[in-house]
Amino acid sequence: MSIHPLVVDLDGTLIRTDMLHESALKVLRDGPCNILRIPFWLARGKAALKRRLADRTLFDPASLPYNHELLDWLKQQRTQGRKLILCTASDLSIATAISDHLGVFDEVMASNGINNLAGKHKAEALEQRFGPAGFDYAGNSRADLPVWQSARRAIIVNASTDLIQKAKAFCEVEQIFPSPSINLNSLRRVLRAHQWLKNLLLFVPLFAAHQFTNLGAWPALILAFFSFSLCASSVYIVNDLLDLESDRLHPRKCNRPFASGVVPVWMGVALAPLLLLVSLGLGQQAGGTFLPWLEFYFVLTCAYSFGLKRLILLDCLTLAMLYTLRIISGASAAGLGLSYWLLAFSVFMFLSLAFVKRYAELEVQLLNGKQQAHGRGYYTSDAPLVQTLGITSGYAAVLVLALYLNSEAVVKLYRTPECIWGAVPVMLFWISWMWMQAHRGNMHDDPLVFAVKDKASLLSGIAFAGVLAIGTMGWPW
Repeated sequence: MSIHPLVVDLDGTLIRTDMLHESALKVLRDGPCNILRIPFWLARGKAALKRRLADRTLFDPASLPYNHELLDWLKQQRTQGRKLILCTASDLSIATAISDHLGVFDEVMASNGINNLAGKHKAEALEQRFGPAGFDYAGNSRADLPVWQSARRAIIVNASTDLIQKAKAFCEVEQIFPSPSINLNSLRRVLRAHQWLKNLLLFVPLFAAHQFTNLGAWPALILAFFSFSLCASSVYIVNDLLDLESDRLHPRKCNRPFASGVVPVWMGVALAPLLLLVSLGLGQQAGGTFLPWLEFYFVLTCAYSFGLKRLILLDCLTLAMLYTLRIISGASAAGLGLSYWLLAFSVFMFLSLAFVKRYAELEVQLLNGKQQAHGRGYYTSDAPLVQTLGITSGYAAVLVLALYLNSEAVVKLYRTPECIWGAVPVMLFWISWMWMQAHRGNMHDDPLVFAVKDKASLLSGIAFAGVLAIGTMGWPW
């Protein structure tokens, strides 16, 4: 066994993220006006910036996405008597907290608010501490090349083939830990492409008005669909970046690309505005008043991500409005008017689904022994009240549907309006079924995603569509 100490980098090596990026995101989330302060902090040096950010953020070391393969190897090295040093460009307070949590490092070296311990500065500090070729070093980036040049051996983590070859030119490579691959599936998960199904709601006004043969409206609606989908993906990325710690504490959300560290945070920061720009370009082409509604949707979702999602009740009301905005935007793109009945039904229905989502999250937290949902304003003891509010909202939507069936609009739109009454028991069943599944702990984080995969929900959808079709065309016999 080597008597040489093993020096380990933190960002991108021991953890699959960068603490500078995460600290900056948390500071911006908690105080968006801090974006004006960051340039002044940076003017005093990168180490000073890291210290300011670290002083303004709290984090849970246990929730970070560690490279467990590397960590297990480090523990094995330590049991064999090897001295381990955590050496990072992150601020000393962050590095110390992580070291204390893991309990495997004998020493910590980090940026101290004055000196930024990265690249050549890290190499010089280590060479001064252990002498030339007096240590082995585990790193992951081009900034580590000067350190490997001063090291005896290299342990290369999450690096490209090109970087591995360059490190081999400086010193012997002892171990290589491959990086997780970023593929099309990773991109699909980043965009949450499955959530694009929600944007089919843009087509609801066209079908509700029985204008599905209006060929002139379809091109605008298709453009609106992709515009809305890209905008939604942009917001999902922002939401994931601002909610990293909460997602990591969730049993399923911890596997999301940014929370797990499969996709680095900086990629999300670059991708979100790009998606938004493409979305706005498509929205401009959709015509009508679609673009202002799209912009309002974006502003409201940002408000939700930055603060509204942490306010009880307002979070669910906002979610209901975001769903309803899809229907309003679809009507705007197609140049159709919206009825009071459709809007009222949508608000109550989506409010019920928003409460389903929150109730399911509270049930998960309750099973994990938590008293409060992390990043939300709810206590787990609120679950029964949330359930009551949600069921009431769902039944209110059915009541609106029943009252609509007695209106003059039904007589004008449907050949056999009496058949439409069959939609009422179908909706009653589906609302009750969704809440029964939530109560039993079977609900997905997103009720609409659950409904698309659930056989009973799909059969309810087919039955609902069948009733409307019979009401429109009359009995087939």
